[in-house]
Amino acid sequence: MDFWQAVRSGFSNYVVFSGRAIRSEYWYWVLFAFLGLLATEIIDSAIFASHSAVSPLNGVFNLLIFLPGLGLAIRRLHDIDRSGWWILITLSIVGVILLLYWACQRGTPGPNRFGPDPFASGGFVSHRNS
Repeated sequence: MDFWQAVRSGFSNYVVFSGRAIRSEYWYWVLFAFLGLLATEIIDSAIFASHSAVSPLNGVFNLLIFLPGLGLAIRRLHDIDRSGWWILITLSIVGVILLLYWACQRGTPGPNRFGPDPFASGGFVSHRNS
């Protein structure tokens, strides 16, 4: 999966919390979110230079990517055969390190309790339910 496929998949599956997400889909989404947040912060600081605490574009971008990012993080956990509830471990600061480690791991080969292997058909499998 390339960068733009991952971004399209993230937005088209923005409230899908079932299924699995491969590593490239997840990490390209993280890259997209980082670049988008950086760009909106730069634009906000240029437009609202006199009000350093005001960043409306950055806030809107955060709202736009919140649910797609949450769904993708949960599907990434599913790919390594972990429950999506593990996302709550981020409430403890140390838990972020564990989630980062898990996000770097290869997904479980073959089907698991959360769905078929995305690589089983030789390519990416859509997470959208019919």
